[in-house]
Amino acid sequence: MGDVVNLRMARKQKARAGREKLATENRVNHGRSKSDRVLQEQIDAREKARLDAHRREVAPDSGSLKD
Repeated sequence: MGDVVNLRMARKQKARAGREKLATENRVNHGRSKSDRVLQEQIDAREKARLDAHRREVAPDSGSLKD
């Protein structure tokens, strides 16, 4: 036979585990040094610029046929 499980305690344990996971993620995101944050911002900006450089622009005259 299976073990008897107290559902109230199981819910509390699940909630505790969720809060601990969130706390761990926050420690990783907010617990970085300034140089690490600056480096990541530079990398993000470089990736955004690279992505925007590959964007195709639509010419204003070829957009729609309203007239």
